[in-house]
Amino acid sequence: MSSEAFADLGASRAVVSALEERGIVQAFPVQSLVVPDALEGRDVLVKSPTGSGKTLAFGVPLVDRIEAEDPRPSALVLVPTRELAGQIVEEIRPLAHARALSIGAVYGGAGIERQIKLARRSHILIATPGRLEDLIARRAVDLARVRMLVLDEADRMLDMGFRPAVDRIVARVSPKRQTLFFSATLDDAVHRVARVYTSDARIHEHAHAQERRGDVQHRFVSVTADSKFDALVHELRAEERGLTLVFVRTKRGADRLVKRLRAQDIEVLAMHGDKSQAQREKALARFGSGGVDTLVATDVASRGLDVDDITHVINFDAPADRDGYVHRVGRTGRAGRGGVGVTLVAPEQAADIRVIATDLSLQRELARSGLGEGGRRPAGEPGQAAAQRRRAASEHGGRGRRRRGRGRAGSSR
Repeated sequence: MSSEAFADLGASRAVVSALEERGIVQAFPVQSLVVPDALEGRDVLVKSPTGSGKTLAFGVPLVDRIEAEDPRPSALVLVPTRELAGQIVEEIRPLAHARALSIGAVYGGAGIERQIKLARRSHILIATPGRLEDLIARRAVDLARVRMLVLDEADRMLDMGFRPAVDRIVARVSPKRQTLFFSATLDDAVHRVARVYTSDARIHEHAHAQERRGDVQHRFVSVTADSKFDALVHELRAEERGLTLVFVRTKRGADRLVKRLRAQDIEVLAMHGDKSQAQREKALARFGSGGVDTLVATDVASRGLDVDDITHVINFDAPADRDGYVHRVGRTGRAGRGGVGVTLVAPEQAADIRVIATDLSLQRELARSGLGEGGRRPAGEPGQAAAQRRRAASEHGGRGRRRRGRGRAGSSR
């Protein structure tokens, strides 16, 4: 679908002007698909990956269908993480202010008394399920008059075990509400849930041009337990890289890896669920600005991380499945930029990675690593040889890195 101006999609003059002040005139494809239906009051069920512009796809209708005289809250956006909640507020706030609306986010890890006051004065409330239930239990927020409900990254909320909480929250919202349901996947389980929450929904499926290949270079590296860390250091010393996101499975693993990398004089920060909200926001700010160009994160902590200038994603711990791979590597190659996705593959993970690569048509890239169907490099030999080469290069080149260009926090639009 060719891009359209927001004015042509039916957005109000106030919203169009607020967007123009930010240099946004033409809508992204997912916005062109969703905004007209949502402005008409229809329920929508949208399959769209992170980075496709879905925030404004629901943000514009929210702002234009709520009036300043309406109850507070009149609109509720449920999200899986506090990072995503904060980013949505920043994205929509200029539009809300243009229509004299108040918007706020409530999430765990922040002072609850302050968030109670915020929830009570917000026309549009962005919330994580756990903290919202805390406020409901304290009788601090009433959802009975919410008439617009958005579930953003619904698949991730289900993956994180929020289904019971979301069910309880949705039950408190008027059945006459309008529901906008956004998910990166619409497999059978997610689709069944979406059907329960929506009524006669218009279904839109938008495939991000870079969800699979696009301008992203996919590489797989065969490693052993002994060579895995050296392989990561080798990747991080590459001169051509910029902001780099390194994925690990566990919070403890993230902290251990950060200590080992710092011992190699590599500036790096960790981001995971045991960090306080202030620590996570500070880490994200330093990473987004390029102050530190390497961030080690778990899948849960990275959900909602929205930085356009990430050049490399490295799976230090291989993803569990196809969706995990798409979510992780989808953090690079955004906003028309190129990117690199690197996955370190231990022998015991080779079979699972072959399944993921086949599903994403990445067999050729996998074959280059010697991990293609029917092929596996002898365990230990490549890692030992590569480690020797890296140690030799390190002795001659020291850190072998110079400060990268400073990035900037991107907009999810």
